[in-house]
Amino acid sequence: MIRRHLLSLLGAGLLALWTSPAPVQAQSPASDPLPSWSDTAPKRAIVDFVARVTREGGPDFVAVEDRIATFDNDGTLWAEQPVYFQVAFALDEVKRLAPRFPEWKDKEPFRSVVEGDLRALLTAGEKDLLEIMSVTHSGMTTAEFMKAATDWLATARHPTKGRLYTDLVYRPQIELLGYLRANGFKTFIVSGGGVEFMRAFAERVYGIPPEQIVGSSGVTKFQIGQDGKPVLLKEPEVAFIDDGPGKPVGIDRFIGRRPIFAFGNSDGDLQMLQWTAADDGPRFMAIVHHTDAEREWAYGRQSHIGRLDKALNEATARGWTVVDMKRDWKKVFAFEP
Repeated sequence: MIRRHLLSLLGAGLLALWTSPAPVQAQSPASDPLPSWSDTAPKRAIVDFVARVTREGGPDFVAVEDRIATFDNDGTLWAEQPVYFQVAFALDEVKRLAPRFPEWKDKEPFRSVVEGDLRALLTAGEKDLLEIMSVTHSGMTTAEFMKAATDWLATARHPTKGRLYTDLVYRPQIELLGYLRANGFKTFIVSGGGVEFMRAFAERVYGIPPEQIVGSSGVTKFQIGQDGKPVLLKEPEVAFIDDGPGKPVGIDRFIGRRPIFAFGNSDGDLQMLQWTAADDGPRFMAIVHHTDAEREWAYGRQSHIGRLDKALNEATARGWTVVDMKRDWKKVFAFEP
């Protein structure tokens, strides 16, 4: 996975990976189809759009087979601070794998990761970060990678929230996914994150099956294993980057239908939103704006992770829906009181 700018993975975000977690509380039950959404313009726009495209005989009716909804993952369906969660996985994988590679104790960037040397990590370059991602995402079968990712997701906890990473999915978006599917939509993830990493949790957490995930991917090679059974081996070579202008390409290549509903949160999603908006008929384009420093994080135009600048300008100019997290979501996470 190469998410937007690898150099942006450094900075204050890495510092949080070694801090103590904060206490959290359990959620309270909700009842209506979108209970975690405030009764503000974004919720009303969503409900109105769904009603229009599902009203048979209406001027905006869309056949079920064309009700395609695409969602970015990082920052749109789950949190992405202080670093992308797949990067946190890669750093933890270096520590887990270190006993197999004793030479890492004297080799950068692995020495810094294993020893928690923040000063060295903060000055690491793109080459070092690529090496960390390569080592932790290749040289194994796809089944072995899936097990490593699944095991990590079952136990690893966010450095400041103290929760499993899969607890940090956005409750309003889970409700929205279910609402769309209940109205005949087919929901897809279209993300710059690694497709195999997302497959380790997306069906269980989002209800989105593996075949409806479009993401960045590496080269895999078919071979016969030592036990005589065929395997797919992950190689240290990038096959496809599903970010920025790669998102419309990925949608066309792997979905084959243009979405009528697209949701993102950053400039990396701009081209997906533009591609969705460009066709005739009813279209819905939306952006999550991270404005809640108390419940989540507040960031946008100047952020190195999830930067929202050009996409926010275009959304404002073209009348796309901008979801203000602080104002428009009653809940952010399910564990909130």
